[in-house]
Amino acid sequence: MRRLAQLISWGALLAILLLAALFFADQLTLPAMQRWLLGVAVLWFISTPVWMGRRRNG
Repeated sequence: MRRLAQLISWGALLAILLLAALFFADQLTLPAMQRWLLGVAVLWFISTPVWMGRRRNG
């Protein structure tokens, strides 16, 4: 579960960078980028507390 949450949170951060690059390259409109960024940010805020700040067992 911890590993999956890590992958999701790192993927969300990469998606934020990708969305910014697509907007900068005029491949994504402002409203579309805002919707996607909101969804990705929510995903990041949900997945990160699951694994961050916890000690590993083993």
